[in-house]
Amino acid sequence: MHAKVQLIGQVETQALYDPKWVRYSLIGIAVGFITLFLLSPLLLVLYQAFSKGLQAYWNALSEPDGLSALRLTLLVAVITVPMNTVFGVVAAWTITRFEFPGKNLLTTLIDLPFSVSPVISGLIFVLLFGAQGWFGEWLQAHDIKIIFAVPGIVLATIFITFPFVVRELIPLMQELGCEEEEAAISLGASGWQTFFFVTLPNIKWALLYGVLLCNARAMGEFGAVSVVSGHIRGMTNTLPLHIEVSYNEYDVIAAFASASVLAGLAIVTLVLKTFLEWKQSKAGFSS
Repeated sequence: MHAKVQLIGQVETQALYDPKWVRYSLIGIAVGFITLFLLSPLLLVLYQAFSKGLQAYWNALSEPDGLSALRLTLLVAVITVPMNTVFGVVAAWTITRFEFPGKNLLTTLIDLPFSVSPVISGLIFVLLFGAQGWFGEWLQAHDIKIIFAVPGIVLATIFITFPFVVRELIPLMQELGCEEEEAAISLGASGWQTFFFVTLPNIKWALLYGVLLCNARAMGEFGAVSVVSGHIRGMTNTLPLHIEVSYNEYDVIAAFASASVLAGLAIVTLVLKTFLEWKQSKAGFSS
């Protein structure tokens, strides 16, 4: 840890010797990039959403299809995030604490959603659970509907978002090692006591950070959900899909009003993300 602090200090010291024009040029490029590609679109969304007044904005948000899309988005997030949190903790614990055949393969498979297009991910579920899919005939015989229904949206979202929690935990748990856990067990603590009183306090900020990223992606996912949803108004349209439908039908106020809700959630996510990064770095320096 002292070496890490020393390295950071050396980098900061070196930066002080850079010419002012270099520093200001780099700062200007960064600020200009953020303004052009992040702040400008956000301000445009807000401007378009409120362009016809607050009443029109509220009417657009409170219409039945919009409320249904918002409820479905929150429902999918409520189901997806806890499941991926449990999976992330279990997978990270397994990978960092045990040696077993296929460990490298498991680690590779966890990264699969990062390398596969979300549209392809949705198509995979259609090929599995659709009417002409591998399990389609059995599902129809038992009157179980997955594709073009809420279960398909949940499955697609789980697949897209499951790497986020585990990928935040694995590096931290590898760095922490298992000495404290072994000490707790040697003193008579049970496995659950060791997890709740030793492991969990050490990984809590990384865990919350992963949960935050998972939740943000779950609410904003478009590609995979678009393939499996069927775009049924009031039933299988999440908020991103509702925005697309509204915009394609030239209902600009409804589209940008819904987009402003997602933008607001993104800003809240960004604030929480910054806070968690600060807490995590603070915890790292204190250790």
